[in-house]
Order: sequence, then structure tokens, then C-alpha cells
Amino acid sequence: MGMSFFKQLRREFAGYNGKKLSQDLMAGLTVAAVALPLALAFGVSAGATAACGLVTAIVAGLVISALTGGYYQISGPTGAMAAILGSLIGAYGMQGMFVATFLAGIMLIIAAVLHLGNLTAFVPAPVITGFTSGIAVIIALGQIDNFFGTHSEGGSALAKLASYGTLGFHPDVTTTVVSLLVVLLMVFFSKKWNAVVPASLVGIIVATAATMIFKLDIATVGDIPKSIMLPDRLSPSQIDWTAVPALLAPAFSIAVLNMLESLLCGASAGRATGVKLNNDQELLAQGVGNMVLPLFGGIPATAALARTSVAVRSGAQTRLTGIFHALGLLIMMLVLAPIISNVPMAALAGVLMVTAWRMNEWHGIKTIFSRKVWTGVAQFLITMVSTVVFDLTVAIVIGIVTALLMFVWNAARLTIETKVSERWESAELDEYGGRDGIDFIWMWEIYADGAKLDSAIETASRYGETATFPVGSAETITLRPVYVISGEHPDEEVVIRLRK
Repeated sequence: MGMSFFKQLRREFAGYNGKKLSQDLMAGLTVAAVALPLALAFGVSAGATAACGLVTAIVAGLVISALTGGYYQISGPTGAMAAILGSLIGAYGMQGMFVATFLAGIMLIIAAVLHLGNLTAFVPAPVITGFTSGIAVIIALGQIDNFFGTHSEGGSALAKLASYGTLGFHPDVTTTVVSLLVVLLMVFFSKKWNAVVPASLVGIIVATAATMIFKLDIATVGDIPKSIMLPDRLSPSQIDWTAVPALLAPAFSIAVLNMLESLLCGASAGRATGVKLNNDQELLAQGVGNMVLPLFGGIPATAALARTSVAVRSGAQTRLTGIFHALGLLIMMLVLAPIISNVPMAALAGVLMVTAWRMNEWHGIKTIFSRKVWTGVAQFLITMVSTVVFDLTVAIVIGIVTALLMFVWNAARLTIETKVSERWESAELDEYGGRDGIDFIWMWEIYADGAKLDSAIETASRYGETATFPVGSAETITLRPVYVISGEHPDEEVVIRLRK
């Protein structure tokens, strides 16, 4: 990885000049404007503090951006990561979370050394969509108190929701109005203006101004330290070493989620820029970053698709964009700390509610249900419910096991029928690049469980053997009657053996 990383840097900075530097600077400041409200919100959503989220964005932006496997990757706290931290902090405290984050960093480095980055490609799409929606539900449920100004108790989102039955649900009018104001601003804010200034930032500015001007009696973020070294950070003297073995499972959850988010984010941005992500280098960068973060008092970080997309659209040229974004956040923290301390928790809750709604992969969900493939629907629903009820690690395992069982079930029940629809004589093969020795071609129609598959197979008789050709071509694939047919959905891919 070392030599390939330096080669990557040489290619990235080849021909670097003042123009590209100014593009990186402007892109970095644009990303910082988007990242500020999200960093504050995700710090609160994780069960830590807004300052914790801000420090995470700064340190991750400096460390992970410097080592990243793709210049466009912007890392920091995310909603998905914050969603799995609430129960962890509730059970083991901040020190337990710091230890789990550090262990997750080690796991990510091991994954990089073992070249495990490509394993994420084997997780079925409905499973990924399902746990993304499950995380969205957890985020939304976790913000009910801040959104309505209510009080709940419990170690998980469902436990807190159930506690309203005994504690009662009594919304505070002022808090609710501020939350709704931010939601409405984000929903109806002009897309044209959103390209200039993020709607979430506008919502927080308006809510903070109203709180300060009218001296609203609602919960606010509180003190923001003027240092990236938070008082509450990883400290060996405060670690409960007997609890470390129990933290391996949460650490694994953090590492798995980091792999999925970072590599999927990189794959998307790589397609947009034409520069492929170096998966192993990215996992190494994420591992180092998450080992460093607890030393500053940060929560786990991962590559963030929204901020990465903003960087790409803003004209990022190199990894300096991520570093400039971190420096921009650091300046904001040092200069604007007195103002940031007055940001209403209700405003952050409004941002998170909209974020939870938007993080659902609605197009993917529509596709899963519109195709009426019950296996995909079942994988999606089972994974989503498992994510809410259990945790990410259990949800992914359940989702993948469900997918495997359904594949076996379908494979055992799948019936394949073939029907000859047409026979072409050798004289008719000229336009398809006919070759000597080919007597005729059979045109086959393939049916799976009674449904005609889109792919067609051409088989030809050649010296008594069966050869296969792609449609419209005379290139030989194999001389054995074994074909792979792909239907509309990847789950429908089967191996078919045809005999004459």
C-alpha cells in the first residue's frame, strides 16, 4: 500500500498550481458550511455533545483526508454511525465508546492489510437499503425529546419510546415551534439558493438568532471549548479494563459500518469523478483516523456521502479540499464558539429529522417493492426491523443469512424451460459474422418459473458439439452447453444447462 499511495499522490498533484489551490480552498470552505450543522447534530444524536461532533469533523478532516484512498472523500461524523452509538454510550459511558472506537480502528487497519475492502460487494442491495432505513428510524426516534421538548428514559430508541407510556408525553410549545420552523425551512428552501448556502445552516442560524433575540427558554448546545482536545477523551486511567472484551462486538459493528459507508461512498464518488477509490488505502486511512479520534475526545468517523458529493460538485481537485474543510471548521469553532453555544437543541433535532427522512434510499425502496420480488422485500423488511430492534452487526448477519436462505429456497424450486423459437440456416448467418463449420443456429427462449427472461441464447452446431454465442456475435464463449442467464434482478441469476 505504501508505494501505491505515493504513486497516487504523484498523479493527484501532477501539474498542481495556484488555480487548483484556489479551487480546493473554495470547495473546502463550501463543504465546511455544510458540515458545521451536521457535525453539531450528529454529536448530539450519538449521545455525546455537539462539541464532540465538531471535534470529530475537524480531526477526521485533517487525518483521514491526508491518508484517504480517494481525493474526493470527506470524512466526519455521520447519522448512521451516530445511530449505533447511543446504546453503546448508555451502557459503557464515553470511555467505553472511546475504547470501542480505538479497537474499530485497529480492525479497519487489519481489513486493509488483508485486502478485505471488496467484501462489501457481496452484501445484497436490499440488506444495505434495509439497515439504512433502520438507522433512519433510530435517528428519528432518538430525536423525539429534543424535537418536542419531552423527557424519556431507556437505553435504546425503542425503550425510550415505550417510556412515554409511563412518563407521559407533554410537548413544549416553544421547542416544537422552533423544530418545525427548521424542518419547514429545509423542506421548502429554494434548491437554487441551497447550492449557495445549505438549508440546514440557514435553519440553524435563524433558530439561533430567534433564541438569542427573544431569549427563548429552550435547551441549547451549551459551552463550546476553544480547543480540539476535549476534557473528556480517552484516558487509560478511566478505562474499565474488565469491560474491554465486551466492547469487541460494538467495535466490530463500528468497523463494519465504517467499511460499508466509506467504500460505498467512494464507489459513488469514483463513478462521478472517473477516479477509482483505492479501497485498501481508504480502510487504512479510516483505521488510523478512528484510532486517533478518541485521543481528542471524538466519536467514530466515516466517509460521508453528502459532504463528499458537495466537494465533488464544488470542484475539489485534491485531498487538500478535505483538509481545508477541517481548517474552516476549526476557525469557526475558535471564532464563533459563543454563538454556537446558543444553538437550540430543537434546531439540531429538526435537521436530524429531515436528514433521517432523506437518508432513506427511496428510489431503491420503490424498486424493491415495485418489482414484487418477495425475496428482496423480505430481506429489506427483516434487516430494517432487525436494525431497530437489535444492532447493526446482528442486523447485517440476519440480512445476509436471510438472503442466503432465500437464494437456496429459490434455487431448489426454480424450474427452467426452454423452447426453440427459430432455426437459422448457415446461409442466414452472414450478417452475424458466420464462421466455417457452423451448420445452423438454434434460437432459444428461456423461461424461469414461467416468466420469460430477457437474455437470449444462440446455440450452434459445430462438428457435433454445441457452441454458444452472444446475441449478434460469432465470438465463441464455450463449447459446453452451460449458460448464465441474468433476469431483471441480480437475485434471479441462475446457471442453466441445456441439452439438445
